[in-house]
Amino acid sequence: MSSSTGPHGTLHYCLEETPFGWLALLGTTQGLLRVSLQPEPQQALDGLGGGMDDANENAEVFVDALAAFNEYFAGNVNALNAIPLDLSNASPFFGAAWAACRGIPAGETRSYQWLAEAAGNSRASRAAGQAMAKNPFPLIIPCHRVVGSNGGLHGYGAGGVGVKARLLEMERNRGSLL
Repeated sequence: MSSSTGPHGTLHYCLEETPFGWLALLGTTQGLLRVSLQPEPQQALDGLGGGMDDANENAEVFVDALAAFNEYFAGNVNALNAIPLDLSNASPFFGAAWAACRGIPAGETRSYQWLAEAAGNSRASRAAGQAMAKNPFPLIIPCHRVVGSNGGLHGYGAGGVGVKARLLEMERNRGSLL
């Protein structure tokens, strides 16, 4: 693939197998632009979207992020907190919802209504759901910690509700997935 230099530098990507499936990362030396976690390698790469067409394969750019993911899967549920993200393309509400979601403690859950309130609009629980559905950073922005008002698990684009339940259980038990 050809490389592209955008406003934040040259785009890079990498692909790695994890205990939850295939992890694909897209970003620059300034931070991640997108994360995809899917059952199959090609699905993970496809999940990176159109920016992937102009990116170089270069795992070295993501050494710290990959190490943080490995620590997370080994049981350090706070390992992903310091990964730099590029949220420059987010709408103000989505950015606020993603920031609020990133603040939900590991192993705990919050409702879409709570998320809407935390993002500044108590009447926007459906928009909060959309922000989680369009989350470009699964696990880092832990949308698996957002549940329905009755505590029920709802969709999870990074592998389905079963993966969402497994992630929450791992975080609650502070256990390793490796």
